[in-house]
Amino acid sequence: MSDKSSDRIALPPIPAKRYFTIGEVSELCAVKPHVLRYWEQEFTQLKPVKRRGNRRYYQHHEVLLIRRIRELLYEQGFTINGARNRLDEGRHHSGAAAAPEAAEVGEENAAALSVDIGGLRNELVEVQHLLAQLREIAKHG
Repeated sequence: MSDKSSDRIALPPIPAKRYFTIGEVSELCAVKPHVLRYWEQEFTQLKPVKRRGNRRYYQHHEVLLIRRIRELLYEQGFTINGARNRLDEGRHHSGAAAAPEAAEVGEENAAALSVDIGGLRNELVEVQHLLAQLREIAKHG
C-alpha cells in the first residue's frame, strides 16, 4: 500500500479572476478535462456556466470544489459515492451557505491569495488617485 502523503502534489495558486476555462481548471487541479466533465455528472454541486458552443466556465469556488473532490478521491482514497457523501456532510454540518471546501485552501494558496489581494488593493488606490485627478480637471476645466 502506498504512503498517501507521497500522493500529494503541489497545485499551482489559483489566479484572481472570475472565470476559468476547462483547460485552465485542468492545469490548476491536475485533472484531465474529460474527468472534470465526468465529475460534473457525479457531483451536483459542480455546475460550471455554459456559454456559446457549450463551453464551460468555472468560477473560483468551483475550482476549490474540484480540488477538494480530487483530494478526497486521489489522496484520501474515497469512492465517488464516499466523496459525494463527505461533501454533503460538510455542507450540512457547516450550517452556512458558503461552500465548506473554501476552508480547505492550502497555506501556499492562502499566501498567493494574500499577494493578489495586496496587488488589487494597490491598483484600487491608483484608480482612486486617477479619479481624484479627473475630478480636479473637470472642476477647473
